[in-house]
Amino acid sequence: MNTYRNLSELQALIGSTLGTSDWFHIDQARIDRFAAVTGDDQWIHVDPVRAAAGPFRATVAHGHLTLSLLPVMVRTAFNVADVRMTVNYGLNRVRFPAPVPVESRIRGHFKLLTFEPIAGGAQVVVEVTSERDGHSKPVCVAESVARHYVRT
Repeated sequence: MNTYRNLSELQALIGSTLGTSDWFHIDQARIDRFAAVTGDDQWIHVDPVRAAAGPFRATVAHGHLTLSLLPVMVRTAFNVADVRMTVNYGLNRVRFPAPVPVESRIRGHFKLLTFEPIAGGAQVVVEVTSERDGHSKPVCVAESVARHYVRT
């Protein structure tokens, strides 16, 4: 994990990778729990027998499950010591270029795109590229917008 002492340090890092997360295992139990919470119980996600005969030969994680892991990924990728609170402000763009079959491992790479000072902190846009272990095509690419507030 990369640690930055001050939020203001990030301004000089536009275009740079802030960090890379730990790997996260995507098993059937995680997929099933996500399906139960969201109500998205399409067979491609939750029926291993039917999915074995489908296009991916196994169940696959929901794209939104992959996206929902961004907060936990960022916590293992980088930290800014003087930030007291971070608020998810939204997403500018999200794509799911490749599937995440059950029993995959994924991790995220976080690249700073913009840094805009705001009252009490800064609004940043970070490009998150999630990769699947052993595969070159990303499974999720998103521009995450967050507001970070520093301790006063």
